[in-house]
Amino acid sequence: MYPADCKYAKNHEFVKPLGDGTALVGISQYAQEALGDVVFVQLPEVGASFAAGDEFGTVESVKTVSECYMPTAGEVLEVNSELEAHPEFVNEDPYTKGWMVKIKLTGALNPELLDAAAYEAHVASEAH
Repeated sequence: MYPADCKYAKNHEFVKPLGDGTALVGISQYAQEALGDVVFVQLPEVGASFAAGDEFGTVESVKTVSECYMPTAGEVLEVNSELEAHPEFVNEDPYTKGWMVKIKLTGALNPELLDAAAYEAHVASEAH
């Protein structure tokens, strides 16, 4: 259900390390389902740096506006400009088409991040 090559924050963002000191960041499948139809995504500027837990953007759905928090420390190398015209990519495929920012990792991954199995258990515990 959740890709094994990603790590997850308890507040439902993912980080997908790309093996070259960079990673993709976005919201998880669970988060996009909870939000409903995404209609707008606000993302940071390229070059912005964030610590783990810093707010880096917002996702607006037909139901609500939700903040996105950086799951691990990094500097924004690229934003997914496709989301400006196609915010629905976050709903369709949050891990490949709907990623939000590509970051250069600053240091090791946040040790509080969960692997896919632990995140699935976390989601299950929240749902009950």
